[in-house]
Amino acid sequence: MPDRSDQLRHPRTPLRDHVASSISRYLRDLDGCGVSDLHAVVLREVEVPLFVEVLSHCDGNQSRAADMLGIHRATLRKKLREYGIDNG
Repeated sequence: MPDRSDQLRHPRTPLRDHVASSISRYLRDLDGCGVSDLHAVVLREVEVPLFVEVLSHCDGNQSRAADMLGIHRATLRKKLREYGIDNG
């Protein structure tokens, strides 16, 4: 049975494909309605679950989570406040 960390490094379906599929479905579901801040919407919709899941994976350790994300801990803390994510 494959190691879980190996599955994270080598997933069966690339993350890019999941994102492309989700964005395509979202645009289809707009059904002609305009959106002017799609970039901000996508970033928020991706960052919130990303931070929540990475923090959970790192048992709430912000330093480890920031390292895993490749960002400074201060940036992670700022984003958590911005999105109202409670890490307590």
